[in-house]
Amino acid sequence: MSGNEIQRAPVAIVGGGPVGLMLALFLDRHGVKSVVFNSEPTVRVHPKGSTHNSRTMEHYRRLGFSAQVRKLGLPPDHPTDSVYMTRLSGYELARLPMPSETEKMRIVANARRTDQIPEPIHRANQMYVEQLLLERARSRANITLRYGWCVDEFSQDNDGVSLRAVNEDGGTENWRVLYLAGCDGGKSFVRRALGISYEGHAGLEQEFFGQHMISTYFRAPTLYRAHLGSRRAWQYWVVNPELRTAIVALDGKDEFILWSRLADPEQPIDDAAVARLVQRATGTGIPVEIVAHGPWTGGIALHAERFGEGRVWLAGDAVHLFTPTGGFGMNTGIDDAANLAWKLAAMVQGWGGPKLVASYEQERKPIAVRNTAASRALAKNIGDVKVPPELEEATPEGEKARREVGAFLATFGEEFASLGVQLGARYDGSAIIAADGAPPADSFTSYTPSSVPGGRAPHFWIGDGRGQGDSLFDRLGEGFTLLRLGSKPPSAASFEQAARERNVPLKVIDIADAQARELYERDLVLIRPDQHVGWRGNATPADANALLAKLTGH
Repeated sequence: MSGNEIQRAPVAIVGGGPVGLMLALFLDRHGVKSVVFNSEPTVRVHPKGSTHNSRTMEHYRRLGFSAQVRKLGLPPDHPTDSVYMTRLSGYELARLPMPSETEKMRIVANARRTDQIPEPIHRANQMYVEQLLLERARSRANITLRYGWCVDEFSQDNDGVSLRAVNEDGGTENWRVLYLAGCDGGKSFVRRALGISYEGHAGLEQEFFGQHMISTYFRAPTLYRAHLGSRRAWQYWVVNPELRTAIVALDGKDEFILWSRLADPEQPIDDAAVARLVQRATGTGIPVEIVAHGPWTGGIALHAERFGEGRVWLAGDAVHLFTPTGGFGMNTGIDDAANLAWKLAAMVQGWGGPKLVASYEQERKPIAVRNTAASRALAKNIGDVKVPPELEEATPEGEKARREVGAFLATFGEEFASLGVQLGARYDGSAIIAADGAPPADSFTSYTPSSVPGGRAPHFWIGDGRGQGDSLFDRLGEGFTLLRLGSKPPSAASFEQAARERNVPLKVIDIADAQARELYERDLVLIRPDQHVGWRGNATPADANALLAKLTGH
């Protein structure tokens, strides 16, 4: 096709990483076509984050592939502990036990009906999961993929967005779309073209997890056999008077990531020096193969001043940048995509109102501010560790120092048990939420289920089993879902009529179970397409049409 012909799609997505691919897959679930442009010819081949938190796993479940994600990463019997050691061949200072995949699934299988974690956190590196997301996108007829194509200009008007894409062979494509989503990372072309800046903290000045850091992908074929076989973990923190670093297990065999401080960001990274660092962290001269490096900034906590404008919106790293502590970055981005997708779908399908897309920034920017702050606080904690000079000595003084440092490190569980960050995102004050009642107090570490509009719909095991189809989340519709709870709930007729008149997709679910009624505290609860509660009540609203109008941005 020549560059002069204009191709069309409802939505263009710039950036084919996990956030861009998830946005395309969400849109596909809503029946909306999209085209994804990615400047690289394929997805990531360098490790990045390894945390897919409970909310992200729920999103994967909604799209039908959470079980496939769980097969990626560490072996199912591999512990996901975080352990602090003087060296990998040295003393263990503290261990934060975390269950293996097998143990997590056993907990789910025996969960009570009101348990809130149908999809426990999973540790699998982003590079493995991105390949699965790409394969899923390739299988969907609604998704057109343009990997190896770079969007280098766009302009918007009242009716849509025109854009140009080029590839390295000099090919050009012109597209016309209704909406454009910039999911193109921290150096986002789309954000810069809109003139939007970041605000927040650009880094931390501290000895470790501050300023210029590198992530090194390496292989060490003898490391498990020689030192880690009997004390397996997901993440190893090496703490001694000589150095501090962190090593993350990728496949439970021989692949790892090393995080280290970059002494001079202007100089090329020395593979031999990094290999020696791995050996120093181990305490022995093990064989090390360096595969690749990637730079990042410790303590960074940035969010965009605006999340978009008109028909162009941003998600993921394009609107928030994190330090890796807590594993919040990609997960916050995927939650962005879940929020943005249904709103774009509503606009494309004609049932969204003029305020709907603008509510995306109103709802997601406070979450970006909250989550980047939580991540930075955890990075600061790590930098605060004091290391006595006698820590590695085989003396009573060394033993005392190890006890004291270990006791301090054992308090670092917040990074790995941040359920409040994972499930607690709320959209209180949003123009498209019908407020009712006081929300639970916000907490980084704990999640309180609540049907107060604005938060994630509380989870409930509606089936007798604990597999696919048994979760309430498996039964929710692709659009809005009205729950009729308890033994004698009010009629859904007025909601159904209003939905027909407005062409709003609506599914009605009756749940007589008393535990579900107690959990939700109301007879009627209206859940949005992103699984957040939009409205609740004990009686049919006086004007269901007006309520749906509010919740859809009219």
